[in-house]
Amino acid sequence: MPDSTDESEHILRAAKQSLLTQKQGGTHRPGDSIGKGSASAKRKNWLSRAKYFAGAVLTIFVTMAVAGVVLNGIGFAGVMMTALAVMAAAFVFSNFPKVKIPKRTELKQGNPKQMVARTELWLEAQRPALPASAAMVVDQLGVQLDALGLQLETIDAAHPAINEVRELVGEYIPETIDNYRKIPEHLRKEDHAGGTADERLTSSLTKLSSEVDRVTRRLAEGALDDLAIKSRYLDYRYGGDDLIQDMRGDPSVTGTPLPTPDVAIPVPSKQAR
Repeated sequence: MPDSTDESEHILRAAKQSLLTQKQGGTHRPGDSIGKGSASAKRKNWLSRAKYFAGAVLTIFVTMAVAGVVLNGIGFAGVMMTALAVMAAAFVFSNFPKVKIPKRTELKQGNPKQMVARTELWLEAQRPALPASAAMVVDQLGVQLDALGLQLETIDAAHPAINEVRELVGEYIPETIDNYRKIPEHLRKEDHAGGTADERLTSSLTKLSSEVDRVTRRLAEGALDDLAIKSRYLDYRYGGDDLIQDMRGDPSVTGTPLPTPDVAIPVPSKQAR
């Protein structure tokens, strides 16, 4: 019977390494989108590539068809040239045009929805250079930025919170990552002033993530209040027995019960007895 000791040890080592990787935040594929804004931008890029490829293929076939009419056939060589041209077009337009990664100075420009999408794309481009723990926070920020973007779409551009969001999303978050990337790689894990650069980056991004969540909740308070008022109105209008009980003055609802209606009860006479 063959000895499977080495194979078992290899499997155990691989399992331990996988567990360690997951504890450190898992693996992150460069192509993964951290939010809907960045995913939408990349989807539009792929649609553009598909249109360019379709146009190139149409041009190739029209050209070969014209050549076939003029030359009375293109022969085997023409067919091979057509196939090679289509393959070349597929290679070119599967890689180009590239998704444009916004520059740091462009993050605060445009309307709120564009600002959020650009910041998500910028964060995705920085993620491969970040430690696993910080990359996890970046993924969380992507979800939070999506929620923040939805709230920004419903408020006026002159709202005081817009400037706060621009500073938070377009300045503080990228500045934190930029400061980290300025540190040489071999120094990022060395302890300095009570912590490593990796630890300080993760801590700072976590605080910024909490701040993004706080701003989103504050912007959503108006909608939550409107929903609560509407829900209360529907309870009064269509509440059924609960509504009647409330109108009668149930102490558990209003705390001030209405007096019992004064209805005279007839007393039987002696003759009726």
